[in-house]
Amino acid sequence: MELSRSGTDTTETRALGMDKIVIRGGNKLEGMVRISGSKNAALPIMAATLLSSGESIIENVPDLKDVSTMAHVLRILGAQVRPEDNRLTIDTRACRYWEAPYELVRTMRASVYVLGPLIARLGRARVSLPGGCAWGPRPVDFHLRGLTRLGADVRIEHGYIVAESQGLRGAEIVFEVPSVGATANLMMAATLAKGKTVMRNVALEPEITALAEYLNGMGARITGQGSPVIEVEGVSELRAGKGVVIPDRIEAGTYIIAGLVTGGHLHLENCSASHMGGMIDQLVEAGATIRAGESSIEVQGSGRLRSVDMTTAPFPGFPTDMQAQYMALMSLASGTSVITDEVFHDRFTHVPELRRLGADIEVEGNRATVRAVDHLSGAPVMASDLRASAALVLAGLVAERQTEILRVYHIDRGYERIEVKLRLLGADIERVRAEM
Repeated sequence: MELSRSGTDTTETRALGMDKIVIRGGNKLEGMVRISGSKNAALPIMAATLLSSGESIIENVPDLKDVSTMAHVLRILGAQVRPEDNRLTIDTRACRYWEAPYELVRTMRASVYVLGPLIARLGRARVSLPGGCAWGPRPVDFHLRGLTRLGADVRIEHGYIVAESQGLRGAEIVFEVPSVGATANLMMAATLAKGKTVMRNVALEPEITALAEYLNGMGARITGQGSPVIEVEGVSELRAGKGVVIPDRIEAGTYIIAGLVTGGHLHLENCSASHMGGMIDQLVEAGATIRAGESSIEVQGSGRLRSVDMTTAPFPGFPTDMQAQYMALMSLASGTSVITDEVFHDRFTHVPELRRLGADIEVEGNRATVRAVDHLSGAPVMASDLRASAALVLAGLVAERQTEILRVYHIDRGYERIEVKLRLLGADIERVRAEM
């Protein structure tokens, strides 16, 4: 993860340059691809370092725009963040600031993860209401109500979450629906609360388990991670931590679909099928050939898949972060499929762009009907969010002639050097500077 003298990493430089990705479709993908560390696991772990006063080390950190943004947030709070390859060293001994400003938080919703650690360690926090992808609101009400249950005084002032506490106290917190962000934030806050916190109907995602294990390595006392009930026995202080970020299951799922949609043969290394939940089962039902090893997955494209309905759900169900990619795959399957997003009802900004490539998709509410077509045709398209951009790349890999994808800074938020990895697998893909 190379930083320039201005503190801007190379990924951010590419994003600011308004690059575009150009794909000439039709090539089968073949070979081995190494899956990067999970963005959704790395970001809360980075925030968790604020709970201690010391030098923490995090390995297998992906070189992504979101990681760079979180590093900037930590620096503003007083931390020293030193990146080296895919390793971060974070020194929080000088952290005494407690405001995460709008200028950074607006670009990435996960910045709100610093809220729990700041109120737990410093007794106060002022964090801008989060921004991020443009496809709809994801309210932070669960975070705020949970912190109030822990004894914090929480209010919204001029677009900021302001929280203060003379000392958090353990409490029982019941989520109306499982929330990954709120589970992570409140679990971090509870580590330094006095007494026991019991959290019910929590998120089951592997990233939550990874965060709990990292916190326990810092001296926290957390049990039940991976189950619907997490218990946190508060401690007086935490020490600096050291850990390895788990593989990115969404990146792995995206490459599995890349192999299937192109009829290729891929070996994915550094990934865990147990983290994939219902994703692999859904693809096998559609006719995919997928073999899982201990830390690898093999996918063999073998002709046209069957159209199979899919409904997103929290882990271990089919993840909403793979909905757009699955839609690209179903656009070329055999028959008609209905894709329902029960997690985020308005996450369909990719549909108009897939239509530009020739897909036959109709949306009504949170449901998309996908009628498979014989082929897609290349065209200029525009990415609207992180996973939408991945769907457009997948479609471009098989579309006839040339596809140009604009606003690829979205994809840099969650996929490490995707054009390089795909090119090494045989794709005709390049990143070029878009005309301003």
